[in-house]
Amino acid sequence: MSSKSCGIKEVSVLGLGAMGAAIAQIYLDQGYKVTVWNRSADKAGALVAKGAVLARSASEAVRAARVVVMCVYDYRAAEAILAMDGVAAAMDGRLLVQLTTGSPQDARDAHAWAHKHGAAYVEGAIQAAPDQMGRPDTPLLVSGARPAYDEARPWLEALAGGIVYLGEAASAAAAMDLATLSTIYGTMLGFIHGARIAEHEGFDVAEYGRIVAGIMPTFAGFLQHEGSVIQSGDFAISQSPMRISVEATKRILETAQTSGIDTEFPAFAAGIFRRADEAGLGGEELAALIKLLRVKGVQA
Repeated sequence: MSSKSCGIKEVSVLGLGAMGAAIAQIYLDQGYKVTVWNRSADKAGALVAKGAVLARSASEAVRAARVVVMCVYDYRAAEAILAMDGVAAAMDGRLLVQLTTGSPQDARDAHAWAHKHGAAYVEGAIQAAPDQMGRPDTPLLVSGARPAYDEARPWLEALAGGIVYLGEAASAAAAMDLATLSTIYGTMLGFIHGARIAEHEGFDVAEYGRIVAGIMPTFAGFLQHEGSVIQSGDFAISQSPMRISVEATKRILETAQTSGIDTEFPAFAAGIFRRADEAGLGGEELAALIKLLRVKGVQA
């Protein structure tokens, strides 16, 4: 009989880094019976003081609840824990909710391992900081077999209100996580370079940050449009001709060169857009840049 069917909310949490500890704390706050385990048991002290049960081993933690939530540094750490004595055997009949960040292949391998040892499996990608967990808008990407997801959903909703279920492929959440992180890091690199321009010109960089924050909703809408363009395959100009970005990135590079600002980022951006223009994409919608990346991928 599962804890859900008998009315008891219980969960085991493996990994008590900043995110794992936050996850365990949220479950405690919501009245769950929480069993915790971490390689360094001293990290469990504050949670135990608030009512968590500290397992003596990873296998003991797995046996303590039907639903096992794992969140550790990376998949190498996760694999080492799952390889510990008794863990594989203890997984039989459990539901493993893997919230460790990894690649699509990591997720496929973990799903295969769980299936081999009799466990249901759900992959999750948290897209928030530890102190942003447990909110109605906390984003969490999830994938895995529908029955497993349906069972895990109450445990997931305790952690994040902004759940996006991406389907039954175990790798889907990890893949989408990498896709969204590409946007985040690309934006961050551009933001930091822009901060250097603002700094060089004597602007208040905090004010620059406020201006960027103000345009982000509009930018998000533009990106959504460009995503639709890519999916449709129709790259006729609809919002932003490629040639505008070819010239804009060229100006950013030239400004960095004349101002003595590091040119690595603008040279990279200008180089990609220059190649797109040379490939004849200048008269198409900005999203046509993906054609260049597709060709690169085939050549690689």
